[in-house]
Amino acid sequence: MLGPRHESHEHLATSGDMDGMDMSGTGSSSMHMMGVFQNSIATALFSEAWTPNSAGTYAGTIIFLIVLSVIFRLLLAGKGFAEQRWLDAEMKRRYVVVQGKLPVAEQVSTDSLAKKMTLTENGVEEDVVVVQKRKTHPRPWRLSVDPLRAALDTCITGVSYLSMLAVMTMNVGYFLAVLGGTFLGSLLVGRFYSVEH
Repeated sequence: MLGPRHESHEHLATSGDMDGMDMSGTGSSSMHMMGVFQNSIATALFSEAWTPNSAGTYAGTIIFLIVLSVIFRLLLAGKGFAEQRWLDAEMKRRYVVVQGKLPVAEQVSTDSLAKKMTLTENGVEEDVVVVQKRKTHPRPWRLSVDPLRAALDTCITGVSYLSMLAVMTMNVGYFLAVLGGTFLGSLLVGRFYSVEH
């Protein structure tokens, strides 16, 4: 018959062995998921509730990821369009003369950086003033523009992170679906947005 002291040591040794087995099993499975591509149909996407259990549901998930990647490119193109419209609207705004400020014509004539030159066209000479832009001024904050810009940026970031989470499952089908959607979206609307957007 074992004493209480001996039983407690035996219990600790047994539980320690089980903990070691659990840790090693968990470590190997997590390393397998993070380091190697796999093609299992039953790969969860975003949550355990979204786990395909047949070829049909897996194909549906692939189609969803393709559409998600196309939507990402559409959002980028939409932001490019919006930025161009906002800039055009700002350029068309009418400015009023402020008391105490020189008119633009007088500022140009007194500007030491302005260079005067003569252009000749069909024998007629004209005085032309070339004005150099000194620095870039930030565009003003506008209630009609900046909240929409922030909302677009938020949508773009959210969709891009969802695509990233799909790729991080290391599922080959999910990865190829994101690449395929990116290719298709760029093929459709890639010419409408610039690299910085």
